[in-house]
Amino acid sequence: MSSDRWTISSGSKFEKLAGYSRAVVDNEWVFVSGTSGYAPDGSMSTDVVEQTRQSLRTISAALEQAGATLADVVRVVVYVADRNDIMAVSQVLGETFTDPRPANTTITCGFAVDEIKMEIEATALKRR
Repeated sequence: MSSDRWTISSGSKFEKLAGYSRAVVDNEWVFVSGTSGYAPDGSMSTDVVEQTRQSLRTISAALEQAGATLADVVRVVVYVADRNDIMAVSQVLGETFTDPRPANTTITCGFAVDEIKMEIEATALKRR
């Protein structure tokens, strides 16, 4: 793999199972895979707000390894299992991302694991 393109792993059991990386860094771009609310120890809160906060902590850690921060995020795609949770998830995103805020698409969907209530994927452009 080129030194301009490399991957980051969070150690999630799903990364190996599904054959993906937590993030791919390609020059100044960082592409973070869909990230649910699992904590590093494998536990997950049943609360959608805490799942959202944990997802953002995991994304932030991946971005840090890539030399970026949440302020570099230009796009998020948010997946929520229950549309009734969209406002709670959105409020956490609104607290996290400030101007310039990233583009956002929010989708309701099901997940392979019932305990997952939400997932976020992010794209960042490292500032020069």
